[in-house]
Amino acid sequence: MTATEQRYAVASAEELKQSGRVITTIKGMEIGVFQVGDAYYAWRNVCPHGGAPVCEGVVCGTKMPSLVYEYKYGRDREIVRCPWHGWEFDLLTGQHLVDEKVKLRGYKVEVEDGQIYVVL
Repeated sequence: MTATEQRYAVASAEELKQSGRVITTIKGMEIGVFQVGDAYYAWRNVCPHGGAPVCEGVVCGTKMPSLVYEYKYGRDREIVRCPWHGWEFDLLTGQHLVDEKVKLRGYKVEVEDGQIYVVL
């Protein structure tokens, strides 16, 4: 953490484990914090497409590349789907699944003594 960064407590690790996500407001910004496997990720709750509350969308998987007429589902619990227009984002990287130029704004997450912090 640099001298200009500050940590904000958002949830306990146990709370996040049970809910899978927490949406909090820090310095006037809504930020969604997600647990994916054993890791934590924080994303600004604004879809770059239309300003929707993207972190409130369904957490799911997606269809994987496959042969014609074959539909493979994968990456379960690693994708968030925007509730307004269905745009899908990778919760591990914030990257839009189709357009590599579109990405969610992310924040560093730290864990200490069972408490989850977002660093701004």
